Amino acid sequence: MRHVFTILLLAMITTSAFTQKKSTDPFAGLDTAFQRVLKDRKAAGFAVAVVSKNKVIYAKGFGYRDYEKKLPATSNTLFAIGSCSKAFTSSLMGLLNKEDQLEYDKPAREYLPALHFFNKELDNQITVRDMMCHRTGLPRHDYSWYLFNTSSRDSLLQRIKYQEPTAPLRQTWQYNNFMFLAQGMIAEKLSGKSWEQNVKEKLFTPLGMTASNFTIKDLQKSSDAAIGYIVHKDSVIKKTDYYNIDGMGPAGSINSSVTEMANWVITWINGGKFNGKEILPATYVTEAMSSQMIARAGLPDKEIPDAHFGTYGFGWFMSSYRGHYRVEHGGNIDGFSANTCFFPSDSIGIIVLSNQNASGVPSIVRNMIADRLLGLNRIDWNGRTNASEAKAKAAQKDADKNKTSNKKTGTKPSHDLKEYEGLYNHPGYGTVDAVLRKDSLFMITPNGDVWLRHYHYDVFETFGVDKKEGIDTTNGSSLNIQFHMSPTGEITHITMPLQPGLKDLEFTRKPKPKEVTKDELEKYAGTYEFAPGAEAKFYIKGEKTLYAFIEGQPEYELVPVEKNKFSLKVLTGYSVKFEETEKGEIISASFIQPNGTFKATRKK
Repeated sequence: MRHVFTILLLAMITTSAFTQKKSTDPFAGLDTAFQRVLKDRKAAGFAVAVVSKNKVIYAKGFGYRDYEKKLPATSNTLFAIGSCSKAFTSSLMGLLNKEDQLEYDKPAREYLPALHFFNKELDNQITVRDMMCHRTGLPRHDYSWYLFNTSSRDSLLQRIKYQEPTAPLRQTWQYNNFMFLAQGMIAEKLSGKSWEQNVKEKLFTPLGMTASNFTIKDLQKSSDAAIGYIVHKDSVIKKTDYYNIDGMGPAGSINSSVTEMANWVITWINGGKFNGKEILPATYVTEAMSSQMIARAGLPDKEIPDAHFGTYGFGWFMSSYRGHYRVEHGGNIDGFSANTCFFPSDSIGIIVLSNQNASGVPSIVRNMIADRLLGLNRIDWNGRTNASEAKAKAAQKDADKNKTSNKKTGTKPSHDLKEYEGLYNHPGYGTVDAVLRKDSLFMITPNGDVWLRHYHYDVFETFGVDKKEGIDTTNGSSLNIQFHMSPTGEITHITMPLQPGLKDLEFTRKPKPKEVTKDELEKYAGTYEFAPGAEAKFYIKGEKTLYAFIEGQPEYELVPVEKNKFSLKVLTGYSVKFEETEKGEIISASFIQPNGTFKATRKK
């Protein structure tokens, strides 16, 4: 009996010791769990770092930074962090505030006069604080910078004036990347240095973030940089091109590693200090991670009732994670997803960077670690995501079964495809070039070519053109565009549904200028008569610009668009068509406009 008792006692001690060991190592078994996450999410790789108070307690990479070459992801691998960059940009506002160069509640235009909004009321009322916490009334307008990409921040800033709000000022939280571009440009204006210089000098350097950078060019120079991937057709890990957003940099262009981001998070956990030195003002840190605006309903989940509320501070989201105050921000850009998170009351932080597009990996891994560090009952976050995705796919499948097309069969475009060619511009977005290639119409954008497939009438479906694989029509069109014409039958503009909450955006057609020499223009110069006493005069200014003048009207600059035809540069839908004899002599000019065509005969 004593022997049996001894064995039982030893078993209890062993079990107790095992339990104790397990409870004191929150990272035990994570490697296996994370490999499952990689497999289930079809992810190439990710890296994670965990900080407690003022030190890193865990940092590791999983999977691959280069899936094809099987190069492993490490804690020093550089990833694009996307919108996790926003907290860096708003921190510049905090530093300028400390230096008495900026007040959060003054109109932003006092610091950046080149910034204009949709109307004067917004010009006078939108403050720096409004921009820092996404409450300007402006929706995302993301196609403006994503589809019409440019490296010119001045050009991007000018577009804001033409971007319509969808809500009154300060009424609704609406995420907007342009407002963080503007903050970065305020820092540039007040400091005389670029946004990149400001972040590097004031944040990166004192935090020892020596490998972190701001551009795709610098990312590619690194010997330990991740390549971005997408999940193709639900199962294939496919490499995708880097997307350069240096123009929009202050909203999301930083590239970093979890090791260096750990120093950033340590700074926030310690009230703005790193290694005992103040990096960020304590007053700013408090405001930045306090609720400035309600971002979402944040209602408790029935299965997880202790996760609730959702607000936004300065470049950070706030919520209650199972009874613990959480500050975090995600980031997404082509081929990459990220999450930076910390629990200020618990003095812990978690950074997860992944080289997978629009990935659930960062939030799954973050929550798995948080449950362990906070001593909470562990939830199978990966399993919940699997179940959620399966449910969504089933719902989509059912929806597709019941989906009916509104396509009107047997229709055709109202014009020959050649007549749809032209430059189409929206001042708040940019310019697309409609061109005819063989028998197909294409739309050329700064972000790549788009095939326009006829849908019905003057509506066309859009399909992206992959440089390597061509046109993929299997997933359906992402959006339809419609061509519109004037009463005279000329194509005048296109409309595209680029921003939810607004009517389709209108891009005005500008016929493509045709190269014409001064000698060629000479044959049009002269006086043309509508009726006795009513004349139009055509003359040349400069090297090769033709103008028209009718008494009582301003002079009009003419743009050559095809043989013997010119458009009026400042008037959409107005043009001049010259009539030519078989011998090449110009005998008349017809003014084509919405209310009719008016012919003038050339005077000899």
